[in-house]
Amino acid sequence: MSDTNETGTAKTRHPLLWMPTLYFAMGVPLNVVAVVAAIMYKNLGLSNTEIALYTGAMYLPWVVKPLWSPLIDMYKTKKFFVLFSEILVAVALGSLALALPLEGYLPITIALFWVIGFLSATQDIAADGVYINAMTTLQQSKYIGMQGICWYAGKILATGVLVSFTGYLHSSDNGMGLSWVHSWMIVMGLLAAAMLILAAWHRIMLPIGSGAARFDDDASRGFKNVVLEFGDVFASYFKKKNIGIMLAYVILCRFGEGLLEKMGPLFMIDSADAGGLALSNVAVGNINGTFGSAAFMLGALIGGAIVARYSLKRSLMFLCVMLNVPNLTYVYLSYELPANIPLITAFITIEKLGYGIGSVALMLYMMQQIAPGKYKTAHYAISTGFMALSMMVTGMVSGRIQEAVGYQWFFIIVMIATIPSFVITWLAPFNIDTES
Repeated sequence: MSDTNETGTAKTRHPLLWMPTLYFAMGVPLNVVAVVAAIMYKNLGLSNTEIALYTGAMYLPWVVKPLWSPLIDMYKTKKFFVLFSEILVAVALGSLALALPLEGYLPITIALFWVIGFLSATQDIAADGVYINAMTTLQQSKYIGMQGICWYAGKILATGVLVSFTGYLHSSDNGMGLSWVHSWMIVMGLLAAAMLILAAWHRIMLPIGSGAARFDDDASRGFKNVVLEFGDVFASYFKKKNIGIMLAYVILCRFGEGLLEKMGPLFMIDSADAGGLALSNVAVGNINGTFGSAAFMLGALIGGAIVARYSLKRSLMFLCVMLNVPNLTYVYLSYELPANIPLITAFITIEKLGYGIGSVALMLYMMQQIAPGKYKTAHYAISTGFMALSMMVTGMVSGRIQEAVGYQWFFIIVMIATIPSFVITWLAPFNIDTES
């Protein structure tokens, strides 16, 4: 079985007609599960330990998505799975909105977030398959910065604009004075509508991203050989040269970020008595979701330009520095607890700018050093599964660590957790020459 290339107009359709909206649509549901769910549950009164445990575990779909990623290579087209996922995500978001006012909302909404997670993970596999198969290696490098920008634009909608909107809907002073339940019902409905609109656009503009993989001979059409082919996807992955070190890089590259992801927004919302900044949803949405996201997008452009100019191999350590060192801003904020909104915004913006610059390293490393071969889409998905495993484990324990030691020591622990990232970046192997 091997990936087939696209031909005709679908192959030559300009990437700017579909790539920005494709990754925007990827960014929305993933961040609803990874970030927005935590903020929503915080508003509804859950503890940090509960929030981190429940929402951290929701990374599992991205961890296990390699188990069904070969099926996306074997059947239908990448476009089919993108549309399938986007439409059902919209349905799940609408159902979540309707479940919030129910007395037993918690297990129902957690289950729906899990459904959204599995659909979003499937969408990720298929969308990355379109990106990898519909573009050359040069185009992948050229658009990797914009890819990150568009993904983060989806995050802006989910974690910035709409989180701020919940604050406006809830505020009795400058807003509509709605309950948190009704505020979040409206926002989840708006997210569902956005996903339906994106699915309609992709129905028209998205290239197929390669069709179902062809079997190499007639004898391999039976179920037994499909199973063997499925097994070969995983066997060939773990036979790659230096795969152990490469997977260590995937797992450890964002180790500190995994601890920070859940607790960063909760630190902003928590009261001063709890060691937090006591910000409103409006402020958190503007700072973390809007200004921070804009800084990330600028950073992603800069990171992509650096890699295009100097190559991934030569710039990898610099990107690691930019990814990890700006986390020191949270250490400062936790000790000083400033009330000055512009100052807080400036520090979070610096952190997000560095994160944006550094973020391109891992994605390109997985695309260019691990994924190439017979099963590009599946092998990239397996790699992102290991990345998600790291984020899941660190996210699940982050709340318990924070509540045990407080925010100040927690952010120091985050900085200590970045040390393995520097070590493995130094050791990361480059077996495929992409500089030429």
